[in-house]
Amino acid sequence: MKMKIIDMDIMTMRKALLSKEISSVEITKEYLSRINEKDRDISAYLYVDNIKALEKSERIDKKISEGLDVGVLAGIPMALKDNICTVDMPTTCGSRMLEKYKSPFNASVVETLSDADAVVLGKLNMDEFAMGSTTENSYYQNTKNPHDLSRVPGGSSGGSAAAVASKQALFALGSDTGGSIRQPASFCGVLGLKPTYGRISRYGLIAFASSLDQIGPFARNTSDLAYVMNVLCGFDEKDSTSVKMEDENFIESLDRD
Repeated sequence: MKMKIIDMDIMTMRKALLSKEISSVEITKEYLSRINEKDRDISAYLYVDNIKALEKSERIDKKISEGLDVGVLAGIPMALKDNICTVDMPTTCGSRMLEKYKSPFNASVVETLSDADAVVLGKLNMDEFAMGSTTENSYYQNTKNPHDLSRVPGGSSGGSAAAVASKQALFALGSDTGGSIRQPASFCGVLGLKPTYGRISRYGLIAFASSLDQIGPFARNTSDLAYVMNVLCGFDEKDSTSVKMEDENFIESLDRD
């Protein structure tokens, strides 16, 4: 039986995309349909950009059809916590004060994802300015735990955890100061990692506590988490706290004893 797009991990999806078994547009449409179906109850997303996501997917399909190289996250549908700055989508931090605010620049991780040809579906709900642990402190909406809508998803990156758990994004980015990735990941039954400080650029992350904040990924399995870490880790001269470290292949690390 052919695996459903919604159940594929990153490497399976990439292999199917490059072999032209599926298209990037098909992947994106499947995830947008899932958001339309599920998010009315879960409220993980604050903003979904159907048009730009499909336009990016069309460009990826065109590259593949022409035999051109595509990025390591080509066609992979993902979403961003709403404290990560984006030029073409609002960045509200879950606050009324930043309603409709659009940043004049992209966060470094957003530029990295763009270069890797990831498809950004939208921005995810969070406790206002990341100050909370239930995702009930957002000005806009309360996010629900996908496994039990009467329960919270944790926070402050509850939208990110809920989106991944409900298969509304293959992976998502959040931020962690004192547990804001790890706690909602545990509440929603997914994997979340707060990387070593300085490992992933914080440039363009709206700060809660700059000496503690880190951007990190959510995923449904360890291989996806490792794959995303391989893409995002690296020195960034725009971030004064970014650390020059030897590159590590996190996927290979999974097989260590």
